[in-house]
Amino acid sequence: IDFDLILENVKDLNSLVGEGISQIEHTPRGARLRLPEPLPLTLYQNGIVVGNGAFRPYQHPATQQCLQDIMDGYFPSELQPRYPDGV
Repeated sequence: IDFDLILENVKDLNSLVGEGISQIEHTPRGARLRLPEPLPLTLYQNGIVVGNGAFRPYQHPATQQCLQDIMDGYFPSELQPRYPDGV
């Protein structure tokens, strides 16, 4: 696993979706600006945690696919249903 590549690509993906840029949220009385909710990715020596999820060892196929997506420069495919515009 190329941790440097993962960190570099996460940074690029964050800038792609406008990290730190407010978005317009429509409310019943108008609209307001809000910052998008981040989704933390914690890398450990033997696995990862995505958001508030469970620990996922590197040997698990879903973990390998998630990290491969990031190393290939894409948002993890497992997140697309919940975050179609990226996260």
